[in-house]
Amino acid sequence: MVMSLFGKVRVVSLVVSLLLVWAVSVTATEPAPLLDTIKQEVSGRFSGRKPLQWGETVSGVRTRLDTRDKVVALTLDACGSGKGKGVDAKLMDFLAQERIPATLFINARWIDANPELFKRLAANPLFEIANHGMWHKPASVAGRSVYGIQGTKDAGELVEEIERNARKIEAITGKRPRLYRSGTAYYDEVAVEVAGALGHEVAGFSILGDAGATYSAPKVTAALVKAAPGDVIICHMNHPESGTGAGIMAAVPELLRRGFRFVRMSDYPLK
Repeated sequence: MVMSLFGKVRVVSLVVSLLLVWAVSVTATEPAPLLDTIKQEVSGRFSGRKPLQWGETVSGVRTRLDTRDKVVALTLDACGSGKGKGVDAKLMDFLAQERIPATLFINARWIDANPELFKRLAANPLFEIANHGMWHKPASVAGRSVYGIQGTKDAGELVEEIERNARKIEAITGKRPRLYRSGTAYYDEVAVEVAGALGHEVAGFSILGDAGATYSAPKVTAALVKAAPGDVIICHMNHPESGTGAGIMAAVPELLRRGFRFVRMSDYPLK
């Protein structure tokens, strides 16, 4: 699926071509290209591109699993803001004990606040670690903002946002993430192409599970039990004070009773 995304984007630079090969190779032994070199090449390649779209579901964002199987992907964000460096330990223990897979979108600031916990989560094969950016910025090549949060100002800054956290995660876990979700989950369509050039698929969602950890537990449960085959749920794991954890823990047994399986996003192609 990664390569099919790359096929839509013409690579005009040897440096970026090398980056693609390095990014998708499971057993890559060559060192990563220098970050400044990547920034220069990607900035040049996307120079002059004027985005026409802005939102959560712009062109190229993958919002569902491409399958008819009765499966659903639970994704949990850890944003790392001043009030978002916590962890819902009860929720994470529940998922581990019940053997419920999940894809964890982790911001660099959250990793810095929870280094040992991050290592434990990354070592658990139930959990897939994905990229939630270095500074949790909306993904823009034109400085767009949303919810009062300033987006990346250009392609070069977006490279920093994505690539720095990808390398941070790889340095700790030994595995480079292939999924990226921006801070706020907002993008322009050119930013999605930039993410693709850095070896990432942009991971959206089809079920808004907790609205930034603002839903009550019953509202979270109500959102999740509406799941259909192939849905991708977005919730948060960094707000133990919210209703998210209790809502998920109530919804999971009901979905299992209905015959659903939980999977990680990378377990199926995305669409």
